[in-house]
Amino acid sequence: MIFHLDFKSGKPVYLQLVDQVRYAAAAGTLRPGEPLPPIRTLAEELRVNRNTVAKAYAELESQQVISTAPGKGCFLLDGNSPFSREVRHRLLVNEIDAAVVAAHHLQVNREVFLGLVAERLDHFERKPGTPS
Repeated sequence: MIFHLDFKSGKPVYLQLVDQVRYAAAAGTLRPGEPLPPIRTLAEELRVNRNTVAKAYAELESQQVISTAPGKGCFLLDGNSPFSREVRHRLLVNEIDAAVVAAHHLQVNREVFLGLVAERLDHFERKPGTPS
């Protein structure tokens, strides 16, 4: 798995890592049971403090996205969400609201925005290994 960090985005690095793992899991590029890179290795690769990666992994574990096996590493859990349907709905609405606000500020009209949403849904619903 390849991570891309944007140190100028204003978003904390550990949250960027959390989001990327969650998106990789959603896209199927990271499968349940698959190990995440060791903390030390990933920190060296990304040139960040080990505590940053550890914080990201701790956040992913608290969200029940990964599990930690002492001495073995961190592994992606299956997609069963620990949240109720209402909570998942509210979390998704917050994300959608943020995207709508961003589209408004970028002056993207409704049709283009909805087209991009459909395109991204198609992308994530595509099976891994299927040509884009």
